[in-house]
Amino acid sequence: MGVTSASLIVVIVVAAAVGAIVGGILGDYAPPVAIALAAGIVATVVAVLVRNKLVHRLSGAGPDEGRIPVVVAVFGIIGSIAGSLAGKEVLDQAGGAYTSVWLGTVAGLASAVLVGLLMITYHMNPEPQRQ
Repeated sequence: MGVTSASLIVVIVVAAAVGAIVGGILGDYAPPVAIALAAGIVATVVAVLVRNKLVHRLSGAGPDEGRIPVVVAVFGIIGSIAGSLAGKEVLDQAGGAYTSVWLGTVAGLASAVLVGLLMITYHMNPEPQRQ
């Protein structure tokens, strides 16, 4: 295996960039909560697709994310929503004014971290049975 770190780096960088783009696009048209949710969900989906394409399909390394169970996908969506709202809350608690691009970046980043933890947990090898 040995591609866990590369997978996480790809997911986090792509999610932050896509979150910033979505935040910039929605900045004048939506309230902050909607921007955070949209940026986090879109960023996470795009990041996982890019990770799957780059790490698995091109190099043949790493697990195939194309065949994950539905329950893991549902947990990924829940994690993305939680990360998006957590990102907005962090910016609110930090105080000061922030732009929609910054909101999208933080929401995408927080969502990617939570979904990355889910990916790691899902692909962990179970502990051998004790006798």
